[in-house]
Formats: sequence, C-alpha cells, structure tokens
Amino acid sequence: MKTACLFARLDRMPMVKLLVPFVAGIALAARYELPLWFLAGAFVVTGLLALLLRSGAAAAAMLLTTGFAAAQLHTPAVTVPRGVTTLCEVVVEGFPVDRGRYSVADAAVTAWRNPATGKWHASESRIRLYADSLTTLRDGERIRCRSAVRPFRGGAESYRRLMTRRGYAGTMWIGQQQIFDRSEPHGSSLHRRVVERLDRLPMDAETRAVVEAMAAGERRGISPQLRTAYSRSGMSHLLAVSGLHTGIVFVVVNCLLGWLPLVRRGHLLKNLLATAAVWLFVAAAGFPPSAVRAAVMCTFLQAALASASEYVGMNALATAAFGMLLWNPAWIGDPGFLLSFLAVAGILAWGVPLCRRCRTRRRWLNALIDAYLVGLVATIATAPLVSHLFGIVPLAGLIVNPVTIALSGVVVFGGTIWMLAPVGAAAPLVGWVTGQAAGAINLLARATASLPGGAADWRLGPAQTVALYGLFLLATLALWCREPKKSLPLRP
Repeated sequence: MKTACLFARLDRMPMVKLLVPFVAGIALAARYELPLWFLAGAFVVTGLLALLLRSGAAAAAMLLTTGFAAAQLHTPAVTVPRGVTTLCEVVVEGFPVDRGRYSVADAAVTAWRNPATGKWHASESRIRLYADSLTTLRDGERIRCRSAVRPFRGGAESYRRLMTRRGYAGTMWIGQQQIFDRSEPHGSSLHRRVVERLDRLPMDAETRAVVEAMAAGERRGISPQLRTAYSRSGMSHLLAVSGLHTGIVFVVVNCLLGWLPLVRRGHLLKNLLATAAVWLFVAAAGFPPSAVRAAVMCTFLQAALASASEYVGMNALATAAFGMLLWNPAWIGDPGFLLSFLAVAGILAWGVPLCRRCRTRRRWLNALIDAYLVGLVATIATAPLVSHLFGIVPLAGLIVNPVTIALSGVVVFGGTIWMLAPVGAAAPLVGWVTGQAAGAINLLARATASLPGGAADWRLGPAQTVALYGLFLLATLALWCREPKKSLPLRP
C-alpha cells in the first residue's frame, strides 16, 4: 500500500476534493446560522488567500463558506400565513393520488387574501393539498377556495424535516363547499403528456402503475401493499426514475445510433442525439434529483466518448453532486438523492473493480456476473441508510437483482418507445411486452418479500450509520492506496 497511489488517484478527481468542504459547509448551515455579511467577508478573504498564497487550506475554507452561504440563501421562505383561514388561489402540480376517503396532490399557493385588509398577496409556497372524496383534483388546474395552510403534524419528525427541506409550507384540506371557482388546466406539461400516453396502453391497472413509475416517474397508482412488497424485497428503487433507468436509456440509445458514425460527421450527431434523448427522458419524468445526477454523468461520459478523452466516473459523480447541491442545497437531506449518490459511488469504487476481476471468456456469463455484482454492491452501499431511514434491511433481493435489472430494461425501453411514438397499431404489442415484464417484476417482488428471513427489521441510529459509512470510506481509501498490477501481454 502506497499513499502516493492514493494522492495520484485523487489528483485525477479534483471535484471530489472540492465537494468535501462544500458539503461540510451545507451540513454546518443546518445547525448554525451566521450573518450574510460575515459569510461574504469570509468568502472574499479566504478566496484572496487562496489566490495569493496558493493555499489549499484557504481554498477549502472558501468552499466551506460557499456551502454555508448557499444553504442559508436557499432556505425556503414561507410566503403564506399558516393557521389563518382565508381565500387562497391554489394550482395543482402533478397527478393526484386517490387514497379512498380522500385524494392528495402537490400544489402551490400562488396568492392569498389578507382577511384584515382584503388585499391579495402573491405567494410561491408549495403545499400538500388534500381533498375529500367528493372533490376531484386535476393536474394543472387552478382552484380558488377558502381554507388554511397548516404545519405538518402527523408522521415522524424525520418526515416533517424532509418536507421542510423540499420547500413545503404545510398542508391544506379542501372540500366541495370551500371551493368558489375552478379553471381548467392551461397547456400541458411534458410529464403530463407522457403519463397520458402510457395510460392508453392495454394492461391492467397494477401493471400500468408500475410501468408509469419506472418509465415516467409517476407513482400515483402504486398501492400501499405493492409498495411494501417492493420495499421488503429491496426493489423499491425500481419504482422511482433513477440512475438505473437513465443508464438503460443511455445504453439503448447509443446502441440504436451506433450506425451514425458511418456517415459524415455522424459521430457528432450521434453524441448530440444521445445526450438530448437522456435529458428528454429525465424531463418526461419531472426532473427527479437521482435522474438529474445520472443525466449529468451520462453527459460527461458522452462528451468523453466524443473527444476520446479519459472519463473518471467518480469525478463526474462529484461534479454532478456539486452542481446539484449548489442549485439546491436542500437535496443533501433528500433520501432519493443520498441513496442514488451512495449507490453509484459504491458501484464506481467497488463494483467496477470487482467486475474486472471476475471476467471470463464468455460474454453472456460476464453480463450476468456484472449485473449481480453491481446489484450486490449497490445494495450493500445503501443498506445502512435504508436501515436508518426505513428500519429494514432487504436480504433476499440480492438473489433476484440480475433478473429485475434485465426486466427493468424491457419496461423502460418499451415505455420510452411508446412515449416517443404512440402509434395506435403498435399498442397491443408494446402493452403486452411491457406489461409482461412489469408483471414479472411484481411477481418477483411479492415472492421475495414473502420469503422467511428475506428482510431484517433493524433500524440503525444516526451515530451507527455515520460510523459504518466511515468504515466504508476508510476501506475505499485503503483500496485506492494499492498500486495497480501491470500486466504484460504473452504475445507480441
């Protein structure tokens, strides 16, 4: 083991070194608050010291200050009064979820009326909108009603903190008698259009719900029982558009466009079309953080393929994380962002080297081994956080990961093709193929969740979770200290 190898590897990943103090600043801002003038002065002073003295410590302090300031500046402001019953104008964002006795949807309060003065005030506060069973909510509609925004009260404290980080001001309940005016949705978002296209595929409701979740990130139709089965089987990541789904689109698009380099300047057109297809898929899913992170990495990889340059996966992952946290520091506490980042980091640090060591002369066997190892490493890398957040450690899911990844490819590919080209004559074939793959995943999830000992009910504390990831980090650094073996060809 040589520390020189570690420093050489880290020199190839400058964004990893920049990300650490930046994230530390965001974490400190969650516990402390400093005046903005002090943060601005600290940024200027540390920046000048870093430039004049070429000091790494000063640069780290500048990045820490940047993270601290970014977190404070992006703290969501509540622009609507809470606990005050008054007239409000609400816009429904996203498809509502039917919960039987009520329905729930994301919404935004765009204006509210001061009951004392009668004056209307603009607002941008997001809320969780609840409506009784007699009131039908529609995505994109504008509702003028009389109600009150209430702080989050039910659920665990961690859930309330998460909703606050995501910018939600609270909840609002409305009934038919509280609504004064409703207007039809104006325009149609890309996410809404692709979900409406998937609704036209001939398949049963449960299968369609899984296809919509995997291909468009819409989980309105997932029943609580099915959600529990996916959670206990370790397959819950399949129900949210993430790096796996974006990676499938990236690989499939590059394979389909593999003939373009045969024409003049075809390689440039191929890279542009592949990058556009990845971002179009992410836009159709509503830009979830995990998919955005994966799209940034795919863009870096596509640029590396276009320029024949070296692609360092961990550096691209750190670049994606830095940019996303600079845009929205609250994502540092989002479970989807953390799970996605940890899974990809584990695959890059441990999965890729393991796959290289387990190479055989049979390509089909290599594909199975790679799928199993990638799923195994991703599950192990996220297991402590999953245990801390959800109180469960899925075990049996390791066995079926390769099969579910292959079936997920069929669902994502079929759903994406239908979203791009909803040809009516092809609906029965696309619906049958995609539906069979999604149904098989549902069957595997239920069978795996019902196995004795398939999942362990165990919740780690915060200190235990941090300690485990500290051990993972030390093990990774020790691995990077090893000097790679040089292989000499036996034949000239």
